[in-house]
Amino acid sequence: MKPTKPFWVLLVFCIVGIMLVGCGTKQPSWDIFEGALNEKSFPVPKEANSPDRTTTNVAMDYVRYSLPGLKEKDSIPEPYLNTIKEWGWVEQDEEDKTGSRVFQKDGLTVHLSVHDDYFIVMVPKEKKTSVKSLGGK
Repeated sequence: MKPTKPFWVLLVFCIVGIMLVGCGTKQPSWDIFEGALNEKSFPVPKEANSPDRTTTNVAMDYVRYSLPGLKEKDSIPEPYLNTIKEWGWVEQDEEDKTGSRVFQKDGLTVHLSVHDDYFIVMVPKEKKTSVKSLGGK
């Protein structure tokens, strides 16, 4: 019966190893994007989850997205920043490279705030609706 003991030890070791690898923090891939819930023309990684959309703020319409592996100290990852620019958004006040950044496109403004394992997309409510001319003289 002694040969079965090493088998069981090895089996338990393999199971624990698989659990540790499977439960580790996965880095975002930054491959596929979709429009944000509060501003469809602003890209958000498809793998980001939005558990809540808060509309109680009178000044901002904001959505919190959870994205494991995101770090506030790293700010916006370069692939995500490149995608934002590819979608036509221009960063404002580029000297400030902290976790909160402001982008503009077609008269719209979006604030992007990065934190550990989540980020927030905020749209000022008064700027969200754009005023279009009816072609008056």
